[in-house]
This record gives sequence, C-alpha cells and structure tokens, in this order.
Amino acid sequence: MITRHRFTTLALVAPAAAAAFIASSATARADGQNFQSPTGNIYCVIGTTGVACDIRDFSYQPPPPPECGKHLAWGSRFSLTPGNPAAIECHGDTLQVPGEQTLNYGQTISAGTLTCESQFSGMKCTDSSGHYFRVSRDSFDLG
Repeated sequence: MITRHRFTTLALVAPAAAAAFIASSATARADGQNFQSPTGNIYCVIGTTGVACDIRDFSYQPPPPPECGKHLAWGSRFSLTPGNPAAIECHGDTLQVPGEQTLNYGQTISAGTLTCESQFSGMKCTDSSGHYFRVSRDSFDLG
C-alpha cells in the first residue's frame, strides 16, 4: 500500500519535473554527454541541467501513467534535475544516439551535481541533494 501511494505521488510530481527537464533538455543535449550501458539496453544524456535515461526492454510494471497522450511512451524514461525528485516522463522521442560511448560497469560520469554509475544491477543516477533513480531490465527505484 505504501508503494502504491508513493507511485501515485510521483505520478503527480512527474509532469512538473518532466516539464522542467523538457525545458532544459535542449541545453542538456547541447552541453551534455550521451552514453549507454554495457548491454546497450539503457541510454542516457547528462548535462549540468539534468540527466535522463531511456530503457529499451524492461519487464517491470510502471505506475499508472499520467495523461501522456495517445502517441507518447510511458514507463521507459527516467529523469533527474538538480535539487528535484527523480521522475518518470512521457516521451515521444529517443535519447539513443549512434556511436555513443559505453559506460562500463563500475564507471561513473558526472556533470555539475549529477553523477551516473553503471552497475551490474542497472544504471543509477544521483544528485548531490540525495535524489536519484535506478533502472534495470527488471526493476526501477525513484528517490
């Protein structure tokens, strides 16, 4: 029951966080670095204004979607902006870029207050404020 309530709260927060990240995503992409997990299933962009990761194949059950629209995906993009809780975003594009670098297991990449670490258990991105997301094929966690 606590988990369900947590997802409901995040679903309400997600549109605001997504809007903030979308507003800054052009900047994040312009000054950001694209990278992918060793398996190529998770691909991300990180910049000083935010980090977002898409996962191509997953078996977890995302929370009920907010109003995304008929042609937008839900449950496969995670974002984090400095000082704000992580969120799941609606999206109609991909973050995957041909030839992006691989972040090998145990390696990290940082921009400003944000850091992502490639782990055997998935990709974990954190902010110095303590907010984070972790995503893998089987599960995700927002904090």
